[in-house]
Amino acid sequence: MRVVVCLKQVIDPLTPASTLALDQAEKKIKVGTSAPPVINGFDEQGLEAALRLRETIKDLEIVCVAAGERFNNEVMKRALAVGADQLILVQDPSLDTWDPYPIAQALAAAIKKIGGADLVLCGRQGSDWDNALTPYILAEALALPLLTLAKRVTINDGKTVEIERVLADGSMVMSAPLPAMVTVTSELGALRMPSVSARLQAARKQPKQMALAELGVEAPALRSPAVVALAIPVTGRSCTFIDADGPGAGARLAETLLDAGVIRLGGER
Repeated sequence: MRVVVCLKQVIDPLTPASTLALDQAEKKIKVGTSAPPVINGFDEQGLEAALRLRETIKDLEIVCVAAGERFNNEVMKRALAVGADQLILVQDPSLDTWDPYPIAQALAAAIKKIGGADLVLCGRQGSDWDNALTPYILAEALALPLLTLAKRVTINDGKTVEIERVLADGSMVMSAPLPAMVTVTSELGALRMPSVSARLQAARKQPKQMALAELGVEAPALRSPAVVALAIPVTGRSCTFIDADGPGAGARLAETLLDAGVIRLGGER
């Protein structure tokens, strides 16, 4: 049985805003070399789901596939260090985009190139653009049923996949016949840490590189100017001191809170 896990290399969400730069012409966020990228956290949880499946299913193959402009191999090799059997990187300058369509197209072509999958796992969304659309487009391209927001993934008798889906007020159990596709959410749990020996072994391995031309996919252009402008949020804090000496301190506090919108007068809505 083959499980394909889709990965994405993203800017580290913990990168300080002071190290980021905005390219308004290309509508891109750029970061200095001092802040290395990471694998998208939700995708790491998808990989953890695959590793847990292999603990109960004999001869389960895990293939990780990523599509992007370029990759930091040392970052992406973490997938190999924790136990993935193969890492495939589809690399092209045109894949440095917020548009989920060419990313899904490249992922679908790569999965078809290796002969398909019994189960495809994705993170629920990317931490960079937060589109949360790539899994849906990919499922359509592969003609697979899609189960979303899984915090538990199991395979029954090699024929169906069952998930526990996260809801706002609980959870629900869903299933679909294989082959199928599942998106994983953070409630599943963090990706396990690789051992030192596994890191050393992964360092000697090389990911398989694929080009769009090799996959029979034309380099895409942006579909539409959906991103109009970029801006880094400006945040700040302020503190107002109320003099408690003398009469009227309570009234002054109430007026300050009213002006700030923290409290409202009785009867106001």
